[in-house]
Amino acid sequence: MARPSLSTICSGSDRVAKRPPHKTRKSRTRRRPPAGSSPGMMRPNPDAHPSQFRLFAFGPDEILERNEIAHDTVVDARKRFPIIWVDVDGLSDIGAIRELGEEFDLHGLALEDVVNVHQRPKAEDYDSSLFVVLRMPEIGNRVSTEQMSMFIGDGFVLTFQETPGDWFEPVRQRIRDPRSRLRVNGADFLAYTLIDAVVDAFFPILEDLGEQLEDLEQDIMEDPRHEHIPLIHQLRRDLLMVRRAVWPMRELINSLLRDDHPSIDTKTQLFLRDCYDHTVQLMDMVDTNREIISGLVDMHLSAASNRMNEVMKVLTIIATIFMPLSFIASLYGMNFDPSKSPWNMPELDWRYGYPFVIALMASVTGGMLIYFRRKGWLGGKRASK
Repeated sequence: MARPSLSTICSGSDRVAKRPPHKTRKSRTRRRPPAGSSPGMMRPNPDAHPSQFRLFAFGPDEILERNEIAHDTVVDARKRFPIIWVDVDGLSDIGAIRELGEEFDLHGLALEDVVNVHQRPKAEDYDSSLFVVLRMPEIGNRVSTEQMSMFIGDGFVLTFQETPGDWFEPVRQRIRDPRSRLRVNGADFLAYTLIDAVVDAFFPILEDLGEQLEDLEQDIMEDPRHEHIPLIHQLRRDLLMVRRAVWPMRELINSLLRDDHPSIDTKTQLFLRDCYDHTVQLMDMVDTNREIISGLVDMHLSAASNRMNEVMKVLTIIATIFMPLSFIASLYGMNFDPSKSPWNMPELDWRYGYPFVIALMASVTGGMLIYFRRKGWLGGKRASK
């Protein structure tokens, strides 16, 4: 099957809605260009998803939405509408991505970073656009992230994602609403809205991890088991992945606030300030959960040690009780003939010798149990000195 190009872009009917609680994805190896490669060289990942393109072009009074676009559609939309958003899912079609870069005058180094999906969140200014890289969360059996690249220019926003589906459906719904603020603001405001959607996507993930930590903490307190240790390490890895995504995004948004970028209006920077506050809240949640996880290991070891101490205490009490009983039984198990000497266990000939020994053992056992309980070793209150 021939690969799709920008002139025959895939239909949007094949898009998969990415709902956070149910999205799963296989882990992929991050392939980097060979050492010494020419700058700007675009090498597709063999495991990359097929490229799918989607177009939103809009103004205050009109909107154009296409799930299947051609090159002429993009050119015509740029002439008719003040804002255009091209969303690309899947990075396998290098030719179509390069053609899109030529249309919007994107720098080759930036396009290389789009395809090489191991980038750290960052913002770079180029002549015709501002290039932004984010880590967008996914969640399934494990927490994971994918690279989301964005170009912000005069009247256009381009987004590139590794896999089909995203967290942007509420943004698309707002664009379709003629009363939305997105319809009357510039491309930089649309870019802020997309960045804010990516940042806010981490909140339900961290809340879910926090609930798992609370449940795990309760289980460890009630019944520490060996199965808890792998769960603790898994949650620690998930939090580390979230931290690797959120921490540089906080620096990224701070740079958008601190530095002057031609593509970002001063009014939009006020909204980015709120987005920056969200990243600070996320980092607080990450740090709090990391402290809880660090304490869970110690709690598990302490609870397991306490449980072992309780078991050893019970076994020690049992052994201590049987020590005098064993002594009495072994004493009267000696084979001395009473007929040979009046000192050779005369009580063996006593009529009540056996009941006496049984009563002695019962008395010793009862006395020791009473003593242990008064000392608090059997759950009773410790006797005050």
